[in-house]
Amino acid sequence: MELKEMERLGKIDDQIQRLKRAALELRDMSEGLPALDCNTRRILAGIKMLEINFCDIKGIIGI
Repeated sequence: MELKEMERLGKIDDQIQRLKRAALELRDMSEGLPALDCNTRRILAGIKMLEINFCDIKGIIGI
């Protein structure tokens, strides 16, 4: 695998982790706001799917 492609995949992984941190931060601030809590939990579920799918890709290509 080319270094350029590995760098691109590393950036994607970084972005997924940034999304996760932001969603967790919002969820932590959602006290008293049930809609925010519910929606951030849904966002986190979507992010978890991204992590699982991306982990599969990394496993296939061996990084």
